[in-house]
Formats: sequence, structure tokens, C-alpha cells
Amino acid sequence: MNALIQTIAVAALPVIFAITLHEAAHGYAARHFGDPTAWQLGRISLNPLRHIDPVGTILIPAAILLFSGGSFLFGYAKPVPVDFSRLRNPKQDMFWVAAAGPGANLFMACCWALMLKLAWLLPGNMFTVPLSEMSKIGIMVNCVLMVLNLLPLPPLDGGRIAVSLLPHRLAWRFAQIERWGFPILLVLLFTGILGAVMNPLVILSARAIESIFGLY
Repeated sequence: MNALIQTIAVAALPVIFAITLHEAAHGYAARHFGDPTAWQLGRISLNPLRHIDPVGTILIPAAILLFSGGSFLFGYAKPVPVDFSRLRNPKQDMFWVAAAGPGANLFMACCWALMLKLAWLLPGNMFTVPLSEMSKIGIMVNCVLMVLNLLPLPPLDGGRIAVSLLPHRLAWRFAQIERWGFPILLVLLFTGILGAVMNPLVILSARAIESIFGLY
């Protein structure tokens, strides 16, 4: 139990920032392309408190960590409101607004990789071991969120990216899946299909980042 509590304590910061900055990136991109909705509601912020969902950001990740023995993690933040009709070029700009979230996770994974490299280069002390473990979790959590959100299933970011790229008629039909997106995701999760699809992609992403930063 002590080991699990320690894991939760070390994982808290990487998880909260991975989830909340993902949402803030959507809001920033939306504002850049003409929709100020998130900005007007104060959601374009690096303050995690503005994005935390008590259930999705705290309770669910903690429960999953507990019941999986620290081997699996999943969570979400309060979605940033985006009015796609207010974007200057709604269908085209939807691509960039949707891609901003996974892009933020890729950036954070690289930042954590840099922190891990720093922890390895510094003389060993009481801070380097926790920093090293936190950085490893940060890399993996952000890779998981990046890969998950790039899956082509509305309302995930990958689904919205697909809608922006498909011809209008196909895009409209594909977008209708969104109402069933979350139930489909849960079915894929509990049947193990989601893990079978994601695990190789997550490992590949993490290893690519580790290779870039020389983390062997």
C-alpha cells in the first residue's frame, strides 16, 4: 500500500499537467483561429484548477492506479468549449484545434524526457530519484494521451481530425458517430481491444522520444 501511495504521489503532477494542458492547448488554438469561447470563460490557462474535473482528473485515475496496482492509468479533464462555427474556416481550422491537444502531449513528453536526462546527469541526491521516476511517468502518460486522442473516433481529437480531412458528405456521416463515441471507447477498453491497439503505438512513441534524448 505504501508503494502505491508513493506511486500516486509521484504520478500526480505529470498526470494533472498532461490532462489539463492538453485541454488548454485546444482553447488556445481555437482562439488563434477565431473562436474566443474558451478564452472568455477563462479556460486558456496554465492553472490546472481551471481544467480539473474532480471525477475524471482525480477520482478515476486514482481508482485505476489502485485497482491495476499502478500498471495502468486513464483520466480526463473538463473539455474546453469550442464553437467550431466561430472559426474563420471551420472545417479546415478544426484540424489544428483538434491536433493542438495531442501536440501539447508530445511537447510535454519531450519536456519530461529532458527532465529525465537532467536527473541522470546530476549528482545523485534526495531529489534526483523522485525526479527520475516522475519524468518516466510523465513520458508514458503523455504518450498514452497522445496516442489515445489520435485514434480516429469522434469525439476524440483523431475523430475531429478525420472529419476535417474527409469530403463534406463523408465528414458529416462520420461525425454522426460522436454520440456513440464514448460508449464505443468503453467497450474497446473493457474488451482489451483498445489496449491491443494502443500499446504498440505508445511503446513506439516512448522509445522514439527516449532515443532522441539518448535515454538508454
